[in-house]
Amino acid sequence: MATDIKAPTFPESVAEGSVAAWHKKPGDSVERDELIVEIETDKVVLEVVAPEAGTLSEVLVEEGDTVESEQVLGKIGEGKAKGSGEQDAKKSDAKAGKESDAKAEKADDAETKPAAGGKSHEVKAPTFPESIQEGTVASWNKQVGDAVKRDEVLAEIETDKVVLEVVAPADGALSEIKAEEGSQVTSEQVLAIFTEGAGGEAAPAVGEGKPAASADDGGSDEKVGDKILAPAARKLVAEHDLDVSKIEGTGKGGRILKEDVQRAVKEGSAKKSTKPSGGAKAAAAAAPAVEGERPEKRVPMSRLRQTIAKRLVQAQQTAAMLTTYNEVDMGAVMDLRTQYKDTFLKSHDVKLGFMGFFVKAASEALKRFPDVNASIDGTDIVYHGYQDIGVAVSTDRGLVVPVLRDTDSMKIADVEKSIVDFGKRARDGKLGIDEMQGGTFTITNGGIFGSLMSTPIINPPQTAILGMHKIQERPMAVNGKVEIRPMMYLAVSYDHRMIDGKDAVQFLVTIKELLEDPARLLLDI
Repeated sequence: MATDIKAPTFPESVAEGSVAAWHKKPGDSVERDELIVEIETDKVVLEVVAPEAGTLSEVLVEEGDTVESEQVLGKIGEGKAKGSGEQDAKKSDAKAGKESDAKAEKADDAETKPAAGGKSHEVKAPTFPESIQEGTVASWNKQVGDAVKRDEVLAEIETDKVVLEVVAPADGALSEIKAEEGSQVTSEQVLAIFTEGAGGEAAPAVGEGKPAASADDGGSDEKVGDKILAPAARKLVAEHDLDVSKIEGTGKGGRILKEDVQRAVKEGSAKKSTKPSGGAKAAAAAAPAVEGERPEKRVPMSRLRQTIAKRLVQAQQTAAMLTTYNEVDMGAVMDLRTQYKDTFLKSHDVKLGFMGFFVKAASEALKRFPDVNASIDGTDIVYHGYQDIGVAVSTDRGLVVPVLRDTDSMKIADVEKSIVDFGKRARDGKLGIDEMQGGTFTITNGGIFGSLMSTPIINPPQTAILGMHKIQERPMAVNGKVEIRPMMYLAVSYDHRMIDGKDAVQFLVTIKELLEDPARLLLDI
């Protein structure tokens, strides 16, 4: 009975793909999970493996053809499968029979006890929240055969909001990687196969000494000069027109894998020289870059950056956004910090910063101006009887906004501790989804980067955002005299559909007054 070979299930954002390469031809015998064909989409190359052992009996789509999700690509018929190999071989040659039997045993062993005889587990992507449809495999921290401990991080999945970690289910090693770095994955999708008790040189036993995670395990190798190329590596070399002699192979016996070619492309270390002679090549390598050369680098936009861009554009297109400005004399707050910073640090084990004062001042102002603390939901206005303030944190991946809950009841020390914790975990990609949802107001501080004045953009569905800026000494008129005072510009961007200009201005003035006289925060006046 023939078994259908189907294209993978494409992500929602991918409508179709094209057949990049067949690694087997009709009549070729295949083993279960052996790479048969590669499907290239506009985002990733997807691998199709044999669902059963047998013989490729029919190819229904040719290389270059366009295919849809789960379309039948070919058929596998009964043939030289794992159980029948020995019997067929005995009819012709006893030696061949032994070799076939050994291969069958190895294939069986790869299914049940891939490396060191331990139990196999499917390593799955985490369960994504409802607001997240898919993620991207950001990195594999372990490769096939690497020994790992239970709960050690194997891979990281980047979503449009957070980076999720995938950990080892037990002590052992990866025996196969099914989702390469950069590929799109869905909630609970199988990412890899993990074997308990495996490690070191044991795991590569899957596929007769070749790393099971490599896309190069199917098809036949090709020798170019003194280098041996795997099929997928050969394809990439041709696409990028690379010099094979400059690529270092990390596979068994120096075999060049797809990962080796990808690394060479990224580093630019295997480009072909335009001059044929060896002496000319050496001279070209030693020569400095030609003047006027304009290098460019194209990298895919991260999911977080795509989401930031989408939300910022959405805010500008949907909100009637205006900004009002004011300035605050930070002298009183700075004097208070100078007076109590050592005592505060000793008592609370955290430094006394400026953000705690701003969060408390904003919380008080939000209570007085409930429109600023509200949000718009379609044609409804949602008034919040609490203050959940998001604090923008800059990371290498982009801007994230973790939320402080019920800031009205928080002490300044609690605010400072939470912000330090948020900042550290944001930079490590450890923030949870729930920690960045549901804020009623946002504060962003461009002053830490030197910004003197800016126009912050609202974080939908919120209706206002406060922008802090650099503290700069300026000459100010104080009681009829000119004094040098530490001043900061403040900006409140607001949605005019919800907030009138009068309320926005008075809201900002309230924050200014509370900061210029911090005792009012303690006395609630």
